Amino acid sequence: MRIAIVAGETSGDMLGAGLISELKKQFPEACFEGVGGPLMEQQGLHSFFPMERLAVMGLIEILGRLFEIIKIRRFLVKYWLKNPPDIFIGIDAPDFNLGLEEKLKKAGIKTAHYVSPSVWMWRQKRIFKIARSVDLMLTLFPFEAQFYKDHNVPVACVGHHLADKIPLTTSNVSARKYLGLEQEFPVVCLMPGSRAGEVSKLTQIFLDSAKLMLKELPELQLIIPAANPERKAQIEAIIAAQDQSLGVTVVEGKAQQCMAAADAVLIASGTATLEGLLIKRPMVVSYVVSNLTFQIIKRMVTRPWVSLPNLLANKELIPELLQNDATPEKLAAAVLNYLQNPAKAEALNSAFTDIHLDIKRDADKSAAQAITKLLQSS
Repeated sequence: MRIAIVAGETSGDMLGAGLISELKKQFPEACFEGVGGPLMEQQGLHSFFPMERLAVMGLIEILGRLFEIIKIRRFLVKYWLKNPPDIFIGIDAPDFNLGLEEKLKKAGIKTAHYVSPSVWMWRQKRIFKIARSVDLMLTLFPFEAQFYKDHNVPVACVGHHLADKIPLTTSNVSARKYLGLEQEFPVVCLMPGSRAGEVSKLTQIFLDSAKLMLKELPELQLIIPAANPERKAQIEAIIAAQDQSLGVTVVEGKAQQCMAAADAVLIASGTATLEGLLIKRPMVVSYVVSNLTFQIIKRMVTRPWVSLPNLLANKELIPELLQNDATPEKLAAAVLNYLQNPAKAEALNSAFTDIHLDIKRDADKSAAQAITKLLQSS
């Protein structure tokens, strides 16, 4: 049994490692080859190229490495057409993997794609390319699976690995002790994003919102988890330029602990909102881009919400204050609404728990079972 796998970034490496671990239980003699990171290699993957050669963010960076990426894909296509694996599994990285999957499927090789592109959100015509490219789509969320069912694309919802790892209840007491925060005073976690552009646009707005919150609740404690040392230095520089000290605690990493310590979270739209949901903390979601980008995206988006909690609930559970609505006044009022109305936070906790239970599906095992079923099909 030969199983080919390509993952293009760190999150894919985590999913791939869990999947390989479970597939080895089903196929002890299987060999795994392709492209992956250190976690997948620890599970026995033979990686033809370092995974970071595919992990490129940003248009300029992609253009700078375009020829190398094309060369890697051509090598993989040529190699696997000459030495066909029993199955190919592309993990996320749709711009790279879907084209690879299409060529391999056309040659009669079974293909699966793990982690749906946001085709349900925008560029819906990609569904036709996906249908040509994959024998099976593995989605993380039920609403994604329904989209593929509606378009007659074979699909299995396997749940999200974070829902398996994060417990159903988390203590703010232990999190505050770990972070050195006072137990008796409220805490707001500010999360302006993990990329430099996000941090530059949102940090000042979030700090201005915090100033307004402090006028209402002078005892409020503020904490910001920074994604890496560069973002920590960037955030600290913005704070240092303030007219007055806000008493903000900035820590490197520890995003889950910071959210767990909080009574409410002011957060940039993105995958971190899923962690907030699973940790069961009230959130206010915000995002700001250039006006031109916003107008383009606004015309492309087909869903009324952008945050995962609202998409998973198929209704507005949490406020989304985007672009022109992302003012300090509106953001502060939305966060204070949680802090001053505990019943709202409690109702949200119940809704988040229902979603957590729905996507807690032992993702690694479920994905391996779906792949096994595909391998055993005629």
